[in-house]
Amino acid sequence: MTDARQKLIDYISELAVFHGDFTLTSGKKATYYVDLRKVSLDHRVAPLIGQVMVDLIEDVPDVFAVGGLTMGADPIAAAVLHQGVALGKTYDAFVVRKEPKDHGRGRQVEGPELEGKRVIVLEDTSTTGGSPLKAIEALKKVGAEVVGVAVVVDRATGAREVIEKAGYPYFAAIGLEDLGLEP
Repeated sequence: MTDARQKLIDYISELAVFHGDFTLTSGKKATYYVDLRKVSLDHRVAPLIGQVMVDLIEDVPDVFAVGGLTMGADPIAAAVLHQGVALGKTYDAFVVRKEPKDHGRGRQVEGPELEGKRVIVLEDTSTTGGSPLKAIEALKKVGAEVVGVAVVVDRATGAREVIEKAGYPYFAAIGLEDLGLEP
């Protein structure tokens, strides 16, 4: 385990895991909630997220850009972009809106032109796989080639299976066991 990954696990455990009764985006109930925005927007932790995620995807060839469905993926994509540059990578970032804009250029995918480009969809925490699949749908419309889905924390609640069944490799940096949690 890299030092950056262990530090990231420590920060997530300390600052982003909440215990109680929660309803997840999927509608499922949980006795804990992993709120990665508590750390992905923290100046101490964002660089660690970037390092860990760059390590996670570095063996995927010719990745042009990373991003995902706003809002959870946005700080992850920015961290990967910045740490990628620091590590000699040239990943650009993109943002996928939940719906196309109804004004301006009417775009749903913001950032560089992605037609014919290899991209990885990012997510902060995964539960059902619905958010990455929604992002993938929008990316296909602009002609991007989605070559994988990478998440910071996998909740082990079926997202991996859904993503892989849809035909995409699934990469997870941290599992629940790393955080001392159970699915």
